[in-house]
Parts: sequence; structure tokens; C-alpha cells
Amino acid sequence: MGRIALPVVDSTNAEGFRRLADHPAPFWVLGGTQTAGRGRRARPWSSPPGNFYATLMIETAQAPQIVALRSFVAALALREALVAATGTAAGLALKWPNDVLMNGGKVAGILLEAQGSTLAIGIGVNLLHHPPITEVGSVTPVSVLPETGARLTPEAFLDHLAPAYATLEARFTTEGFAPIRAEWLAHAARLGEPIRARTGDQTRHGIFESIDAHGNLMLRMAAGLVAIPAAEVFF
Repeated sequence: MGRIALPVVDSTNAEGFRRLADHPAPFWVLGGTQTAGRGRRARPWSSPPGNFYATLMIETAQAPQIVALRSFVAALALREALVAATGTAAGLALKWPNDVLMNGGKVAGILLEAQGSTLAIGIGVNLLHHPPITEVGSVTPVSVLPETGARLTPEAFLDHLAPAYATLEARFTTEGFAPIRAEWLAHAARLGEPIRARTGDQTRHGIFESIDAHGNLMLRMAAGLVAIPAAEVFF
């Protein structure tokens, strides 16, 4: 699969969409740093040199609700790549809906953006540095080097991530979401434990019971089981 590596980009997602005119998907965009990186809910994504900033551009004619499930595919691929690159699975967990945790802190995030039939799967990993706590949301940030002692370059990490994602994408395409869901749940953070799910001004408390066939958070509350399609989760 093609790979476009640039020392500086505004956003790897934005660069990916610009490149479609002369570079048909699928391909990866790898940025040395981002001047306008962003995460979920348009939050700024701190982008110092040495961390991993990349976007996979793919074409898919699937319905939006199916396309969105690739955040779980990407999370599993990230976990596999981190295990392969660091040599350990200890401390790795997946936080609904699209974060990867290392020793309880956020080490990676995923941002999906679609334009027509083209999907950008943006991925950021704190390889060497992490942002100040004041810049993040519900989980304290961490980075790979101090947590594991593994010094990884973005290029080397993509060498692990690209094939991991390709394998899982093929499985998702041929077998559907069920095996992805089962594997994601096997590595889910705080499954079966109390959490808080905040959507706008509403915060709901309950037990994180599962995710359903559509990727919704299944929260066991006093009034019963509730499916939550989007929320910020707090532990």
C-alpha cells in the first residue's frame, strides 16, 4: 500500500483528502508534525515531532453506520502494533469509543472523517511525548517511551500498524463486525465496572456491560440497560 511521508502537515486527515486528486485510495499519509492536528469534537491534538501522526485513506460504499465501526478495527490494529513494537501487551486496554490506554493513561486516539465514499482514519500515538494534562479530556495522557522503555520512530511504528490494520480490515470486510466486536471486548477497559457516560449536559452512571452489534455502549443503569451511541466516558 502506498505511503506519503511529509515532514510537516496541517492535518494528516486534511492532507489525505487533498491527495485524492492524484493519488487514489488506499494509501497512508504520515506526518512528522501537524500544525492543526485535531481529535474528537474538534479538540486540538498536540503534535510535537517524534510522535505518530498518520491517516489511512480508504474507499468504501458501505452505509455510514457500518463505516463508523472501523474505529474499533483501528483500535485493535493499534493494540496489535503496540504489542509488536514494544514486545509487551501488559497495561494495554481499549477505551470506548476510540482510545487506546497504556497503564491506565491515554496513549493513542482515532478520528474518522468521511467525504462521500472516502474515509480518512486518522491515528495519533504518543510515542515520545504526551500533552499537558490540561489539554486532554477524561483520561491522563501517557507516552510509549517512559511507559515501556521502547524508543520508536513513526516510520517503524507504521511498519507494524499498516499490516495489522490490513489484516483486520480484511476480516471486517469478509466476516462483519461480530469477530471484531468480540476481540475488542476481550481487551476493553473497565468492562463490567462502574463508569460515567456524558453526552452534552447529561451524565449517566452505570455498569459498562458491553457494546452492541452497532458499536453502541451498553450501560446497565438502575432503570435498565441503555444503548448509548456517542458519549465521553469517565472512569
